[in-house]
Amino acid sequence: MARPVRCRRISAQPVYRSFIPEDTVADETVRMSVDEFETIRLIDYEGLDQKACAEQMGIARTTVTAIYESARHKAAEAFIEGKRLLITGGRCEYVHADAPKGLISKGSADMRIAVAYDSGEIFQHFGRTEKFKLYDVEDGVIKNTQIVDTNGSGHGALAGFLKAAEADALICGGIGRGAQEALAEEGISLYGGVQGSADKAAEAFVSGNLSYDPQVQCDHHGHEHHHGEDCGHHNCGEHKCSGN
Repeated sequence: MARPVRCRRISAQPVYRSFIPEDTVADETVRMSVDEFETIRLIDYEGLDQKACAEQMGIARTTVTAIYESARHKAAEAFIEGKRLLITGGRCEYVHADAPKGLISKGSADMRIAVAYDSGEIFQHFGRTEKFKLYDVEDGVIKNTQIVDTNGSGHGALAGFLKAAEADALICGGIGRGAQEALAEEGISLYGGVQGSADKAAEAFVSGNLSYDPQVQCDHHGHEHHHGEDCGHHNCGEHKCSGN
């Protein structure tokens, strides 16, 4: 009987998932798994040694060595041969964020709607959201609201933040593909491409009249799409894990 593969603990979804060389047409794609990317992030970017990386990911050091070597080979292949690099999939489990400071529990509310918030309006760049306004809905009526600060969380980490805030749905403006996948992993429904008043959007959602774009992508192209956040695949973390 084959030994079960242990899930790899990931701190946050990758922000940018697709990299394409500018000076050539990339006819082939190299697929790097999220756990392979995590070893590069921890070892090459954060400066951890392989032992510390293994402890953070919850796997053996020998496993980290194998994953890391595979990740570096794939990166080298993409860079040297001018191929597209796509970060997707893997046997992963994601570390959830702590609940926002001062959060009032959802309690008996039927659902909690989170809206990317800035001075009463829907903030248009999800990855840079500093505050969310939460609306608790019970029997088809908004009963309670509160504003929570993200405390510097960004991009992939915001999905974990919203999960910790007990959000069931998100209303926002522009949002990149990587963040969309992170929300899907957390079971949070997305209603993007919405503008205007946060309160009116929440009320429209409750009444079933919210206009949104189901194909929304990040609308600040110079920041996220230019760097290739569009993954185009929905299989990150595709292998379900029951634990470590």
